[in-house]
Amino acid sequence: MGLTLEKDYIDFFTNNRQEFQESLLNEAKNVRGKIEEILLIGNIDLLSNAHKLVMYTIRGNDSELESFAKVEGVSWASHSLTLAFKLEWVQAIRRTIWMYLQEFDKSNGIDLDSNRFFNLERQVNDRIDKFLNELFLSYSEYKDQLIESQRALVENLSVPIIPITSTVCVLPLIGNIDTYRSDTIEEKVLMEISRLRIGTLVIDLSGIAQMETEVIEHMMKVIEGANMMGCECVITGLRPEIVRKVTSIGLTFDNKAQTKATLQQALEDYLISQ
Repeated sequence: MGLTLEKDYIDFFTNNRQEFQESLLNEAKNVRGKIEEILLIGNIDLLSNAHKLVMYTIRGNDSELESFAKVEGVSWASHSLTLAFKLEWVQAIRRTIWMYLQEFDKSNGIDLDSNRFFNLERQVNDRIDKFLNELFLSYSEYKDQLIESQRALVENLSVPIIPITSTVCVLPLIGNIDTYRSDTIEEKVLMEISRLRIGTLVIDLSGIAQMETEVIEHMMKVIEGANMMGCECVITGLRPEIVRKVTSIGLTFDNKAQTKATLQQALEDYLISQ
């Protein structure tokens, strides 16, 4: 349901669109210099979108307003434009709407009684608040999905299982392994053993300088899990620091995995045996 005098308001705002835009830009001084930049970056026409927001607010098009806010949130998030900037812009639109509603009443000799004013205030501000709320939710959801997809990509890159033959794969590990990454390794290794039907998995640790005790214990469980799935593990590139820590906590690779000095040696032994 639109505002009282909806048609008159629409005509007034439409006929005074250029003046409204100029007043709006005067209210949002930080935005004026970035109109063209934002249009180029994200194909976002701030002035045209401001007019849409005004029309949806006056007409009471709540469903269109909600859909518009969701699209705006995704557009804003996908081009890494800040919410603070968007908030400043929408609040400037709010203030300018009220400026022009007051101008309309003045030019038409309308004397607002308190009931009409508060009803008008509730409808206008509630719709703009609804727009902001939906925009922020859409923005946050898109950002969360983007972060999740980027994290999944990083996880895949951090556990690169490389097929060598139809049954032999190599897992070269580089950098630090914390408990979170060891969980990722376990999940990826067991899934890929099943998916690729891996018979031999060569885990190269030459790129790992240190491993905490709980990570070593977790890696042992990864090897045990692989064994249970019928996959033989070969460990290569163990550094002296890791070997000392493994033996100091009473663990051993006996009956769990073969060990080779280097990845090259393991691959040569396997290829020769073929």
